[in-house]
Amino acid sequence: MDSSDPGAFRVDVLINDNVVCVEPTATLRDVAGVLIGNSIGAVVVGSQDSPAGIVSQHDIVRAVSDGAPASITAADIAHTRLFWCDASTTVAEVATQMMAQYVRHILVEDNGRLAGIVSARDLLGVYAIGENFPAGPPP
Repeated sequence: MDSSDPGAFRVDVLINDNVVCVEPTATLRDVAGVLIGNSIGAVVVGSQDSPAGIVSQHDIVRAVSDGAPASITAADIAHTRLFWCDASTTVAEVATQMMAQYVRHILVEDNGRLAGIVSARDLLGVYAIGENFPAGPPP
């Protein structure tokens, strides 16, 4: 791997094992609280072993804008067409996949299990930090 090319990093360096999930019956308010409480932009609906969908901040904003009732659940607004990549996929490949599919989050699989979620913001961070990645941003 060329360390001067941030796109050459594998996406598994961006994820942690703490995939945040909500039950399909979680309300819109509950999902928003989970997103805010964990400082994340999307949650898996279902479980790490059996993801049924994904809900992002954008989905919540759209639902509220459309006048969603208080009774709406994560299952009601979740995207069930999930996009995946392997943990060994490069940052550049995932960025290309996001652009091609018009999505901001991609699930990462490692040895047949959901290992994490990569967001467009995660990828942007790699490119912004550049050759200093994965050490992190300068102090």
